Parts: sequence; structure tokens; C-alpha cells
Amino acid sequence: MESMKQRMLGGKLYKANDPEISVESQRGSDLVWQFNHLAPDKKSERAAVLKQLFHAFGDNNYIEPPFYVDYGAHTSIGDHFYANTDCVFLDTAPITIGNRVYLAPKVSLFTAGHPIDAAIRGEDLEYGKPIKIGDDVWIGGGVIINPGVTIGSDVVIGSGSVVTKDVPDHVIVAGNPARMIRRITDKDHAQWQQQKDEFLTWQQQADESQQSKQS
Repeated sequence: MESMKQRMLGGKLYKANDPEISVESQRGSDLVWQFNHLAPDKKSERAAVLKQLFHAFGDNNYIEPPFYVDYGAHTSIGDHFYANTDCVFLDTAPITIGNRVYLAPKVSLFTAGHPIDAAIRGEDLEYGKPIKIGDDVWIGGGVIINPGVTIGSDVVIGSGSVVTKDVPDHVIVAGNPARMIRRITDKDHAQWQQQKDEFLTWQQQADESQQSKQS
């Protein structure tokens, strides 16, 4: 017979006050509290807490406090991840995030759901649906991603969007509900490569100027 936790992670109706679930929730709350109350210069201590908190937490990752997550143990994050301040992860169901994903302030990932039927909802029955985010995704400020959504790779999501449906690879989406604005094309890559080349030229000149001043 499946446990209440297995029902929760499997997207079925469950009750959050189950003892096993409550222990895991308390663990997440304690670790989040520790993380949010560490001084700004305690970077290694912060990183150690995050390694404990999440099911998986890759390399070269940074989360700016304050941050909130329900459990943490149901969230897996790849490498080179960045989350700005006030992000919220409700990981009743699994949250899976790929590599090189950047979150602006106040991004919310909500896997938790409640029944539409008011009487059943009033019995404190709830459910969760997983969220998956691919590689190379930039999510703008205040974005909400709803339960059950899968976001592809090489995606930009405009600020303030509410994402209610799956997002394919190589697109820009925005709005409430979020809709595809356009595809990301070779022209975009060429334009940004040109700006990067200009930056590298400027950086080389700045370095040479600095070296000249020091000699």
C-alpha cells in the first residue's frame, strides 16, 4: 500500500499533516531559516546549507536570500544556476531544473494544487504536479510557473508572466497567460555574438591600459 508521501509525489490527493510529510517539511523549513539568516559574507556556509536542502544542487550555483522552499528534498537543480532575491519554490511535487538557468527576483514555482470542488478542498485534501525546466533558461521578475508545466531549453520568459502550459525549446514567451512571442533565431545569436565581440575588444583594451599604467 502506498504511503501518503508517495501519493503526494505521485500527483494524487493527499493530506499534508501526515507525520512523515510533516517531518520532511520541518526539515526544509529549518534549513531555509538557517540559509536566510546567515551573514552575507558566509558564502561557503550558505552553499553547504543548500547542498543539504536540495535533492541535488550542482556546481557554481548561487541563490540570493531571502528564499523559500517547502521541502527542498523534492527539488533538483543542475549547474551554473542563479536565483535572485524572494524566489519561492513550492515543491509538493518534484521540481527539476537544468543547467544555466537564471531566475530574476520574485520568481515562483508552484507545484501545489487544490481541488476545484469547494467541499473536497475544505477537507484539506490537496495534490501536486511536477515542474520541469530545461537548460539555458532565463526567467524574468515576478514570473509564476503553475503546476504540471514543462519548460524547454533555450527559453526566455518575460517579466510578470503566468505560465500555465508547456513551453517548447528556443522561444520567447510572455503574458498572462503566457504565450509565445517569437522563436529565438540565428539572427539573435549573431546579434549577441557581435555585442560579445565588442565587449571582448573593450576588455582587452582596458586590460592593456591598466597594465600600461602599472608599468
